[in-house]
Amino acid sequence: MRYVLNRLRFLLLTLWAVVTINFILPRLMPGNPALLMIARFHGLISPQALHALELQFGVTNQPLWVQYMTYLSNIAHGNFGLSLTYYPVPVTTVILNSLPWTLGLAGTATLFSAVVGTLLGIHAAWRRGGVLDSTLPVATTFTGAIPHQWLGLILLYVLGFTLNWFPLSHAYSTSMTPSWSVPFILNVLDHAILPGATMVIPTIGGWLLHMRNNMIQTLSDDYVVFGEAKGIRPNKLMYQYAARNALLPSLTGFAMALGFVVGGAVLVEVVFSYPGVGYQLVNAVENEDYPLMQGLFLIIAVAVLLANFLVEILYVKMDPRVRRAGSSE
Repeated sequence: MRYVLNRLRFLLLTLWAVVTINFILPRLMPGNPALLMIARFHGLISPQALHALELQFGVTNQPLWVQYMTYLSNIAHGNFGLSLTYYPVPVTTVILNSLPWTLGLAGTATLFSAVVGTLLGIHAAWRRGGVLDSTLPVATTFTGAIPHQWLGLILLYVLGFTLNWFPLSHAYSTSMTPSWSVPFILNVLDHAILPGATMVIPTIGGWLLHMRNNMIQTLSDDYVVFGEAKGIRPNKLMYQYAARNALLPSLTGFAMALGFVVGGAVLVEVVFSYPGVGYQLVNAVENEDYPLMQGLFLIIAVAVLLANFLVEILYVKMDPRVRRAGSSE
């Protein structure tokens, strides 16, 4: 219990630091969002309208500590301000509209890559020197060296443009209305195959090699050799004894990968014009949409911190040594 409380205190302290940095950085930048909006109207705006825009974007001459308390209150209520790119749409609405597409695409691709890569790594190490162990590490090392955007463009040109097997862009056909109907869901899946493959192919090798190396080290431990000498079934020895302990070092990487899923695969989403968080982040940077950037950065940072916190709690369940070390702090 003490270990969990220590991790929770560290999480809250880190969250406070992230929120504070997210508050300070935009205020160190020159100009303000209202002036950027005026530029879009070519300066044809009255002083009263300018003042109204400044109030909407939170531009004020109040003391910094008052602005900070107001900012914390707004964050607690889920108010990230108004987006310059989609004015007057709130930043929260933009994020909520983009987040499901990112979680569906990047989340599924990350989970698939981690699970399949880990299972392949387990079997490659268990049958060291076999066909899987001789071919998969070499093949996945090659595919892992291909940049995401290059692979996406190749798949897009060959499978999408030349062979016309898959759609070229977007998350669904513009002729369809979003719904939970079977045709729309199938259309979404059809659009997600190419960007999903672009994310899985370069990353699956990392999970395979990491798990293979951990398994090889674990298989030489005494308890595995002793279990094999006692005649424990190979599948039970492979999964419940060797793989369970070899999996522990991979949990941190999996947590980081899940946390960064919220940020989306920026390059992949840009190549396929996929309306996820990464695509919105690029649009925000191009349009100098500071409120949207601020909201996206905060969501991504919080997601990474929460993912790490959950994995640290999971460590306690899987490895009692962590619980004993934490209780002695």
